[in-house]
Amino acid sequence: MEDEGTLDAALAAAEGQADAALRLATGLIGQLRRVKAAAVSGQLRDLRRDLDGTQEAAAHVAAAAAELRAGFTFDDHAYLASGAYTKELLAAAADAGVEAFEEDDRVLAYPSVIRLLPAERALEIDRRRERRLRPSVVVRLLAAAQGRSPRFKPEPFLKSLLAAYELVVAHDRKQPDAVVRLVDVWEVLTLLPGQARDYSRQEFARDLYLLDQSAETAVPRSGRRLRWAASTGTRGAGVLTTIARGGQQQRYWGIAFTTETTEAA
Repeated sequence: MEDEGTLDAALAAAEGQADAALRLATGLIGQLRRVKAAAVSGQLRDLRRDLDGTQEAAAHVAAAAAELRAGFTFDDHAYLASGAYTKELLAAAADAGVEAFEEDDRVLAYPSVIRLLPAERALEIDRRRERRLRPSVVVRLLAAAQGRSPRFKPEPFLKSLLAAYELVVAHDRKQPDAVVRLVDVWEVLTLLPGQARDYSRQEFARDLYLLDQSAETAVPRSGRRLRWAASTGTRGAGVLTTIARGGQQQRYWGIAFTTETTEAA
């Protein structure tokens, strides 16, 4: 049962009232059909009776519609902006057995990254607008996404990682195969205005996990190979966190790109 004061509870109440109004509207349609049949055949006595019935049924439908409109007093804008919606969504996910957690202004539920847009009364799920906000519905969408293979191509991502990595190495005057922080790589990937918003740290961390799971490390036609680096940094600043397929949190800190000659040595 939904808790009082939640969006799901308010929508369930509106759903129930709308269902009752629909039943009345179905009765009104039946009355109108009887009026039409009486007019077609010229049954005047039935016509007058059904006209009266139609007017009464219409009044009931109008009253139900007014009650429905007056009954929905939920302040959805304040609820979305306050953070209460995110808490409700996480609770609904937990009840449904869908692992999810909040990271900054995103909700992570493998393989999806969800951002709430209160002003638009919408969600952004993997960069796509979603206006269905009922938490139980959103959780079903997330569960369905978990059953599909993510559309991720390791090779283009590896190439982008290498290009950004080399810029960080050059800027910091490090050795060509030095370990660099992934947050620094992400900052290079999102240098242009607006790119940090369009490609968040959470999305970057998710893509790192998908790359990790693919087991691809060789960058095509470069002679370079990715090496993951973990350190005490995985418990401090600069850590990128995502959620793994099994629901556990996965953390990433640094990478390096080695050459074939370095590996041979």
